[in-house]
Amino acid sequence: MTRRDVALRACGCAAAGLFFMAMVGCTADGGADGGATSRAPAASPPSPASPAPARPSSTAPPAPGTTAVSLVPELDESKQPKTAAEARALLDRIVITEDAFGPDVVRRTPFESSPGRWPVLDEKCVWQTTGLPPDVLATSTRYFQIPAGNGHGRVQLNATVTVHHNRAESGWETARAMEEVVRCPEQKLREGEDLTGLLGTVNHQGEQLNNWSEDAFSEFGTYVSAQGGEPQPYFWYQAQFGPVTVAIAGKGAEGFQQETLSQLIVQGNSRMLAQAKQALGKAAG
Repeated sequence: MTRRDVALRACGCAAAGLFFMAMVGCTADGGADGGATSRAPAASPPSPASPAPARPSSTAPPAPGTTAVSLVPELDESKQPKTAAEARALLDRIVITEDAFGPDVVRRTPFESSPGRWPVLDEKCVWQTTGLPPDVLATSTRYFQIPAGNGHGRVQLNATVTVHHNRAESGWETARAMEEVVRCPEQKLREGEDLTGLLGTVNHQGEQLNNWSEDAFSEFGTYVSAQGGEPQPYFWYQAQFGPVTVAIAGKGAEGFQQETLSQLIVQGNSRMLAQAKQALGKAAG
């Protein structure tokens, strides 16, 4: 069994599967566009000097029990970027703004991660940043929030797009993400900000109703801040198409419905994956 197979199967736990089904159900119930691995935790945005590690078409995934028709087009390999400049141009076509989430979501400050930086989970399960690894041509994380009000606290969202040279490299990114959850169910984002009780699952295309992505990765747990307040739900949802991975991370807030948070995560991820397919997929006919 290869390292990738071990990573993708290591945490097929029931709880993670239930979360995945809940995400599908939220989308099918209406509100999301339809149907990711860089690791950009949904915590406070980094300072410019220390950047944080940070689906298909507009059709939603089918509800449980329905027949899944593949929504993954054939990759046009001639469209894959070969240089960092080409990757950045592709990234700009995929990354989203606050409009993808709806009127309640606004930009945080800073709005974007610094270019050329990559998150790494060290041996002590603490997130660090370093230069881009050889398999990454370009990556970007954007930071959003729903300000506190209407009976709830501040909700935080991150949107990350990463462009690799090819499909194999983006697949290994997903495998490493799964390994990180298994190795470090407790993670430190930075001083005073922690993720606890993390669980994750990966589904290849055709597995567990995944008909919109070549690989779908979901992670969930609890976000704890030293600034006070109750621990809040934390979600990371990622999808892959060809050399591209797209991901949305979300941190809940007191008084904010968890179902609404998961819907926003799927909605943002759906938009980015749809734009990746439009940019890299073969034209029909």
